[in-house]
Amino acid sequence: MIPEQPTRLAVAIDLSLEALLAVPDTPSAGVVICHPHPLYGGDMDNPVVVRVQEVCAGLGLATLRFNFRGVGGSGGAHAGGVGEQDDARAALEALSRATGGAPTAIAGYSFGSRIAALVACGDPRIEGLALIAPPLAMYDFACVESVRASTLVVAGTNDSYCPVPDFARFGARLPSAATVSIEGADHFFFGKLFPLGEAVAKWAQGLRRERGSP
Repeated sequence: MIPEQPTRLAVAIDLSLEALLAVPDTPSAGVVICHPHPLYGGDMDNPVVVRVQEVCAGLGLATLRFNFRGVGGSGGAHAGGVGEQDDARAALEALSRATGGAPTAIAGYSFGSRIAALVACGDPRIEGLALIAPPLAMYDFACVESVRASTLVVAGTNDSYCPVPDFARFGARLPSAATVSIEGADHFFFGKLFPLGEAVAKWAQGLRRERGSP
């Protein structure tokens, strides 16, 4: 597995973000990973974010995880989910440059899934979308119905932010998406990172197959 290297993402002239980038010699695709809510302790070192990165990198995909504005060594301040979309777009552009234009996907956990969804809804170039524990009880994810990218939606059966009935209704509106319900997992996937990784790996392997990789 290629080790991650520290890098900076330029979002604006006066705003840059800290990030960790891993790019193999011949990446078949790349994945940007968005962390949970900055105001509730979310950052790129969150165990779920790290698990997603490890799984994708282990399959030979390029990865980029980063801290939203106002988090850790990133500049700026929390922007209510609006500026954070610009952060994610900057990450996608940086990863695309680093991979020489390889197809790019975006994954997000909790609040990060909301940002990932909004960015994917507005960018048809994104070829993969993974929504991990999307807080369906708090945000509207309806725009995802228009996304044509390879999509994964995964949540636990004990996730109060993504209630089982809401998850079932959302999945029914996305007939081409892979929906995975992890029995007994809460919003934080305590003790359930392994099955989460399995779900992410299957999605990531699909991205590789679509690019003609073994």
